Amino acid sequence: MIISSYMRAEHRECDELFSSAEKSVIDGNFEEAEKQFLLFADDTLRHFKKEEEKLFPTFEELSGSTEGPTKIMRFEHEQVRGLIGKMAEAVESKDSDAYLSLAESMMILLQQHNMKEEQMLYAMCDRMIPQDVKESTLEEMKEIQL
Repeated sequence: MIISSYMRAEHRECDELFSSAEKSVIDGNFEEAEKQFLLFADDTLRHFKKEEEKLFPTFEELSGSTEGPTKIMRFEHEQVRGLIGKMAEAVESKDSDAYLSLAESMMILLQQHNMKEEQMLYAMCDRMIPQDVKESTLEEMKEIQL
């Protein structure tokens, strides 16, 4: 359960920042929107880096497969990165209509992505990865910065 609980908590933290940025755009407070969006983007990209550099390789080594759920998650990470770039442009240019349209797409993508990770991949990691390896992997993930 160690991987699931840690990673789920990170998802929720990113969700909160995403909501704060969106609320600031709706309120027309683009200074705060930019601040919250940058926090969301940084936390999300750091979360992806933890998965791609530590968790996924550990899972792939133990499962013997790089073609399963981690391949799909990496693809979805690329989609999210693309949306983050477009949203950054929209918040920088103070284009609330563009930002909110992109935010809707991002919300749907992240909800589906997070559900797959939380209900499938993280549960598989918790079952498959030995406890000592889970603990060391988690400690290494906590050290990752952008």
